[in-house]
Amino acid sequence: MKKQDKALQKAMKPNVIDKIVHAFNPVAGYRRQQARTMSAISGSYTGAKRGGGTFKNWYTSGNDANSDILPDLALMRSRSRDLVRNHPIAGGAINTVVTNVVGSGLTCQSNIDAEYLGMSEEEASAWQDKVEREFKLFSESKNCDITRTQNFSGLQDLAFRSALENGDSFGLLPMVPVVGSPYSTRIQLIESDRVCNAKGVRDSERLAGGISIDQYGAPEYLHVLKSHPGGMSTKKKEWDEIRFFGQKTGRTNVIQLYDRRRIGQLRGVPYLAPVIEPLKQLGRYTDAELMAAVVSGLFTVFIKSEAGEDSLLSGDDVQEKSRDYELGQGSIIEGLPGDSIETIDAGRPNKEFSPFVDAILMQVGVALELPKEVLAKVFLSSYSAARAALLDAWKFFSKRRRWLAVNFCQPVYEAWLEEAVSIGRIHAPGFFTDPLIRKAYCGALWHGDGPGAIDPLKEANAIEKRMNIRLTSLAEEKAGFDGGDWEQTVRQRKKEIEMIGLTAEGKPIEEEPFNPDNPQ
Repeated sequence: MKKQDKALQKAMKPNVIDKIVHAFNPVAGYRRQQARTMSAISGSYTGAKRGGGTFKNWYTSGNDANSDILPDLALMRSRSRDLVRNHPIAGGAINTVVTNVVGSGLTCQSNIDAEYLGMSEEEASAWQDKVEREFKLFSESKNCDITRTQNFSGLQDLAFRSALENGDSFGLLPMVPVVGSPYSTRIQLIESDRVCNAKGVRDSERLAGGISIDQYGAPEYLHVLKSHPGGMSTKKKEWDEIRFFGQKTGRTNVIQLYDRRRIGQLRGVPYLAPVIEPLKQLGRYTDAELMAAVVSGLFTVFIKSEAGEDSLLSGDDVQEKSRDYELGQGSIIEGLPGDSIETIDAGRPNKEFSPFVDAILMQVGVALELPKEVLAKVFLSSYSAARAALLDAWKFFSKRRRWLAVNFCQPVYEAWLEEAVSIGRIHAPGFFTDPLIRKAYCGALWHGDGPGAIDPLKEANAIEKRMNIRLTSLAEEKAGFDGGDWEQTVRQRKKEIEMIGLTAEGKPIEEEPFNPDNPQ
């Protein structure tokens, strides 16, 4: 209370500026002193307190996004990759996210604005079928990859995984003709380490982290090192300068896949960045417990001898006796008369190990937006609890899937469609003349694998109920179930009914009893 009284008295005492203001304007001077007094009485945010206690040795910065991120980015990347390689929880978290977001790959379903384009329903359906067929010709071939190693689904997996591990990944869209392919559009993935300022130039307001921006903050040029800085090349370092967008056409040349969390942020932060330290410490703790359990499993003992110092063996007897005392699996040790054995209670396995690890995993899961059950792949609770955990995780996966579709899949699709229209394989009048028409043609939906079901019967009943009350459509349910095309499913179903004789409900058509007099 004394400290508070002194602070209040100090705040109420007019300073030099108060006296000057009061001399020219007594009312304004009084208001200044009153405001400061009220501030001292009411106090401020406890989180902004200065001095000792909770906030001792807590140092923060008021830097912008790039000043906070870029100096630490290279080290965070290398540590993130090391954890993914060597830590089961870190590697499992990345694999879980990639598997649920990308899975077998996001598939494209053309969804044009037929009404604006003046197409009938039949014309729009035929146009969309042709576009999807042509895009499969491009995307399902390894020719879409400039290294001719992966198809589009594989590139989605690699680009997304790289963005999670490194903070961001880059995709270039060069035009490179390939024999046997009608399309020249190629996808070239660039690892984030290669994007850096040319010739080691220091970061500035217009150039930071290998990205130069215009006066409005939009990315303008990408500076790419021709070889990986950690590679085996001994050549002199050289950089390529690539425009993000075509100067005349506005075509997308560079795709940057990263999660932007702050205004002005130019580079991404690894997905594991908030949990690098706890995961590393958890790994060390696990290794220590594992080693302790192994040592405990060897049944370590001490032999307590009553023989004095004078009775110690020497020479060849020492070597012979030392061989008798070697511990091993199933060894029988011969001691001296009067010796006794004392065992060590190592306390392993440690009963507190699992609860402690669970507590750490819960905190790690909160930071990674993965419930502990999903992160550890352990579902020991009730059906409701397990379903709640999966639904919560699926919100995160769905968000990331939309993010991947908007920032990677859709730009690639639009670049390909632009070429397909320009070379005449796709007929799209007005595509290059009116941006609104172009947008109407470029509409697409991206579907992936479904979340699965804990109880398939309950899920099926829920789907049936939603459709019966007109809450959802067959297209939505099919996309949510396995990411498939409902029209293709209906066509296949119709074919099956015609071939094997099923009713619309899927039941066999009743056959007439066999008549031996009329076998036909």
